[in-house]
Amino acid sequence: MKYILSLVLLFFTVLSFSQTKLLSWNLENFGKSKSESELNFIANTILNYDIVALQEVVAGYGGAQAVAKLAMLLNEKGAKWDYAISNPTSSTSSHKVERYAFLWKTSKIKLKGNTWLEKQYHLEIDREPYFATFEINKKTITLVNFHAITKSKQPETEIKYFKFLPAEYPNLNLLFLGDFNCPQSHTVFNPLKKMGYSPILQNQKTTLKQQCKNDNCLASEFDNMFYKTSTIEFMNSGIVPFHKNFNSLKEARRISDHIPIWFEFSLK
Repeated sequence: MKYILSLVLLFFTVLSFSQTKLLSWNLENFGKSKSESELNFIANTILNYDIVALQEVVAGYGGAQAVAKLAMLLNEKGAKWDYAISNPTSSTSSHKVERYAFLWKTSKIKLKGNTWLEKQYHLEIDREPYFATFEINKKTITLVNFHAITKSKQPETEIKYFKFLPAEYPNLNLLFLGDFNCPQSHTVFNPLKKMGYSPILQNQKTTLKQQCKNDNCLASEFDNMFYKTSTIEFMNSGIVPFHKNFNSLKEARRISDHIPIWFEFSLK
């Protein structure tokens, strides 16, 4: 009996180690405007994931410091975390300039080489995507972290360049994630889908309304991840409806106007 129990335990240990939980969150205006208690709430929301990708980190003073503070809070909660922050994006107008960030658990995830902002299409894409290659169980995945221009500015005019990225990086196992300000059903994603990329969410709204109507608090289907089905095994996906922890959407929106999305996967 003991032998069977130890085998079962070993199986689940191996299984949990081979699965990776990835979270993506547009943390609106993430910088010095976030209080200590808000940072602590964010840390508690993300601590059970292995890799976290953040969008909308403030480019000026306070953004990088908030990411470092978040990593410090995570480190105080039991696991060792590391992080990487992008340079400011090369946006044409100063109020659109942002940074991206990645945070990861060092016991399961290893950063390979340097992170980088996309060089080839930085003129065509306002906030060019941020790349990081991670090693998981001796296999690699490259996360492409992105925050598109707003819906009124037609984000599809930027997203259309994503179809060129797999050819630009033929040796990398790319996974596109972030806030696309555009639903996955839009035809602009068709070229990626034809290459074998699949969205983790369908018909799932990920932004918060100003006010809930009949318990309906979500507005738009903007955040998603696109993974290569031939190299990445889909396990599970979903959202974190963090706003339900607050008495009002006004309070919740002090954390962000987006809810986090997550993807559980293993590398083939």
